[in-house]
Amino acid sequence: MSDVEPRAFRDACGAFATGVNVITTLCDGHDHGMTANAFMSVSLDPPLIAISIAEKAKMLGKIQRAGRFAVSVLASGMDPIAWHFAGKPNDNLRNLFETIGGLPVVRGALATFVAEVHDEILAGDHTIFLGRVTTLAQAPEPQPLLFFKGKFGEIEDTRRAPASMLQFETELMW
Repeated sequence: MSDVEPRAFRDACGAFATGVNVITTLCDGHDHGMTANAFMSVSLDPPLIAISIAEKAKMLGKIQRAGRFAVSVLASGMDPIAWHFAGKPNDNLRNLFETIGGLPVVRGALATFVAEVHDEILAGDHTIFLGRVTTLAQAPEPQPLLFFKGKFGEIEDTRRAPASMLQFETELMW
């Protein structure tokens, strides 16, 4: 039991700015996608990423059946695509996907990761998929689409972190 109310927890988590991603797979001969911000790198060797999918999401069973998924990191200005895959379809959007590593990915994304399911972890009302990255691509000079407190945004100040901080982060994370 928890004294934390779900809405308060969701609002507090919304204070953590994240990138915006479209998770895709190919299942039963059809492309499927959903918007998500629950994505992270896990390991460099082997190259592992993680996504978190709600038990009620249609995508959960599709990834389980396909055994593969892709993550497209959206660029600034791609919020119509994010809304489209978040359940607010836009019939004006066309030709959204290209194929990389045998899976659909969002055309023009900042980065794409194609992964084979390495493991599934049940976590409350979500399943965390660990994926072993088999193919990736990255756009030059990326500007990400951000999500913060229920709204999309962009980076206004793009100063690089000091080299000493980048080295510290590298030592801590890897």
